[in-house]
Amino acid sequence: MGYDIEIQSVASVPLAAVRRQVPPGGVATAWRPALDLVWTFVRAQAGLWTGGHNVFVYWHPARPGEPMAVDFGVEVTGPFHGDGTVQPAQTPGGRVASTRHVGPIDRLGEAHAAIEAWRSEGGEVFAGVSWETYGDWGDDPATFEVRVTYLLA
Repeated sequence: MGYDIEIQSVASVPLAAVRRQVPPGGVATAWRPALDLVWTFVRAQAGLWTGGHNVFVYWHPARPGEPMAVDFGVEVTGPFHGDGTVQPAQTPGGRVASTRHVGPIDRLGEAHAAIEAWRSEGGEVFAGVSWETYGDWGDDPATFEVRVTYLLA
């Protein structure tokens, strides 16, 4: 799949999220238990969720190979009081590079690689945070959509 890299300025998006320290390669096992907590919380708060998507915010470590802080979250309508585990969070706002991945989730790394290649070729600098905004689940993995976004320095 070819990836078109889009550069734009974006506003922060409010999230309800659980933050976890995730070792390299550990997102696949960490995301579901964290999101289960978020969804239980959000469903109990009238009006907090009105159709927002799952969002994973990656706070990249300073040194490769170290654990990474990840906010496993859900887009919400605005401010709220957390419960000690689920807390208010947000995607960063600012100038970003992003692309849309359509297809099986196990090929999502290709979208990240495309943005990295674009950065390398153009001399851009990442600001140390990226996020994935997941589209609605469907029966056909070939139509699954994820927006991959990197904050630029």
